[in-house]
Amino acid sequence: MQSKPPTRATRAILRATAVAGAVAVLASGCASDTVKRGYLPGYADGEVTNHTEGIASLWVGSWVAALAVGVITWGLMLWCVAAYRKRRDDHQLPVQTRYHVPLELMYVIVPLAMVLVLFHHTDRVMTDVTAVSGDADVHVQVIGKQWSWDFNYLDDDVYDTGQHLNDVGGQTAADEVDGAPGTSKALPTLYLPVGESVEFTLDSRDVIHSFWIPAFLYKEDMIPGRTNTFEVTPEREGTYAGKCAELCGEFHSGMLFNVKVVSRDEYDAHMDALRDAGQTGELGLDLNRHQEAPASAETEEGAH
Repeated sequence: MQSKPPTRATRAILRATAVAGAVAVLASGCASDTVKRGYLPGYADGEVTNHTEGIASLWVGSWVAALAVGVITWGLMLWCVAAYRKRRDDHQLPVQTRYHVPLELMYVIVPLAMVLVLFHHTDRVMTDVTAVSGDADVHVQVIGKQWSWDFNYLDDDVYDTGQHLNDVGGQTAADEVDGAPGTSKALPTLYLPVGESVEFTLDSRDVIHSFWIPAFLYKEDMIPGRTNTFEVTPEREGTYAGKCAELCGEFHSGMLFNVKVVSRDEYDAHMDALRDAGQTGELGLDLNRHQEAPASAETEEGAH
């Protein structure tokens, strides 16, 4: 069966597809910062860490590529439906077996090229994100426990400890720290100096947890008997929410913490405050060691 030249309806469909594509491109140029970041957490006044820009670009680029493939695929499908539909005066069946070697090669080469390009960009970004220099300015050990966190500031030989939030749904704006969503004054707060590289050492005291600061666009598992590390440089002062991203038991939803990225002077002042409170040394992974740490109400509550 020989196809007929495209009709007026076919041309109209092609024009509509072209207009829709042009509108999508123009709309992306006028989109808000939130849309441009693919709805990932972010701020207009700067990146939160040295890795967030690369991660956001990879995320948005992947979605743009997927959208382009979708538009082309649906456009070709609609064009085939319109151009090669059965006519009223056509009673002949089309050829049932046919091959087209160049077209079939394209079906193999194009998807393979797309996968390789995506793999290249993903590998480049994740290699940068997971790299540990071994020469960080600050070293922090984070210990996950059911259902809260212990923070050992290794360079200053002090620690902080917390307990889980009992009433997560009962938190109001008045309970937030510096008005940051997801934070609470009842939670432990991790202090980080702005502009300095921080190496995190992640351990778990009981079950599998996951250390996640959504604004950092990265999380890392905490597995009993295994130590994970990653390095990041906070670049924007502010208060952010942190949480466990691994279902770890009954009160998983209350396993939250705050993160404050502050100046070096404020960071040092917090270290001095912990030292003055008698919270010196390190909290270990062994539960008995943890209970023998300098006594305080928070320490006893944190030994769950």
